[in-house]
Amino acid sequence: MSALTGLKVVELGQLIAGPFAAKTLADFGADVVKIETPKTGDPLRKWRLLKDGTSVWWQVQSRNKRSVALDLKDAAAQDIVRQLVKDADVLIENFRPGAMEGWGLGPDELLAINPRLIMLRISGYGQTGPYRDKPGFGVVAEAMSGLRHLTAEPGRVPVRVGVSIGDTLASLHGVIGILMALHEREKSGQGQVIDVALYEAVFNCMESLLPEYSAFGAVREAAGSALPGIAPSNAYRCKDEGYVLIAGNGDSIFKRLMHTLDRDDLGNDPALTDNAGRVKRVAEIDAAIGAWAAQLTVDQVLEALDKAAVPAGRIYTVADIAADPHYQARDMIQHVQMDDGTSLAVPGIIPKLSRTPGSHRRNAPTIGQDTDAVLHEIGLTPAQIQDLKDKGIVA
Repeated sequence: MSALTGLKVVELGQLIAGPFAAKTLADFGADVVKIETPKTGDPLRKWRLLKDGTSVWWQVQSRNKRSVALDLKDAAAQDIVRQLVKDADVLIENFRPGAMEGWGLGPDELLAINPRLIMLRISGYGQTGPYRDKPGFGVVAEAMSGLRHLTAEPGRVPVRVGVSIGDTLASLHGVIGILMALHEREKSGQGQVIDVALYEAVFNCMESLLPEYSAFGAVREAAGSALPGIAPSNAYRCKDEGYVLIAGNGDSIFKRLMHTLDRDDLGNDPALTDNAGRVKRVAEIDAAIGAWAAQLTVDQVLEALDKAAVPAGRIYTVADIAADPHYQARDMIQHVQMDDGTSLAVPGIIPKLSRTPGSHRRNAPTIGQDTDAVLHEIGLTPAQIQDLKDKGIVA
């Protein structure tokens, strides 16, 4: 038994935000039926690096799911979704607002069929407001939320975080919403709609950005690898040209860090005993740490700081991750057997539950791999299924 065994989920939409939320539920035992377009399927199947014609990313994003290929623009396919919803617990969609309503699959219709249904809707700007109809991707949400303004070296062009962080944050907020709605449903017996906007999910993680502007008129600016207002915390270049991230911003940690640098003059300076004092002299402190790190290799810096119990770490590449013993000990590098018999490393499953952990139960499906089985479960006969296939409505 997994934590979500028995939970039935219908996943509509494509690419990242909705499917990542469904993947998270599937990892913990939910039966996720993914609806895909016949022939082409989810575009993520062709994103980034392909193996035998399919993205290896697909093996992570769609593990533990079942695939049903439906042309949602056809009335017969829309009726199949309505039948799937009758005994589903959750429906996840990430189309532009209005698309579901246009297919007769909006909340009013679906909750009338199943009043216990929980419907997660992820979109760029949400289901309401003046921007609701604008197309919105995660990168735009990152910009609108204020995140992109901060991800740069001062005076240089803002850069992307490197992954689709806007989509993923929205997905995780969606999963939280689903779990809260499931908990509430135990008391009320009623489902509800969860409206997650990509930009709001990122904005929710922007910490003190807005209250600092409200209270002081302060517009936080890009600061590179530093952590403005918290000192010292930065990336420092070492002798072997690698970088080490050092977070010496706790009061006692700062003293230990300065002692390691042989800079007790700074560590014992009364003006630097708390964060407020250190922030005023952060350039001086950063210069001292930088001068020390520049004389040592990354390994030497980390060894010294580990002994001093100062939080620090190297900047990992994926090669570092794959070889790291802690990742392996925590089962965060798992190997799955592909359909062709080869092995593929994929990220492990989190969070880690002690009694009902998540698991990799089946590989990501091919397009429409489970169409026949799922349609049979909702009462269609083999002849009816074949008729729908002949018409190109299902695959």
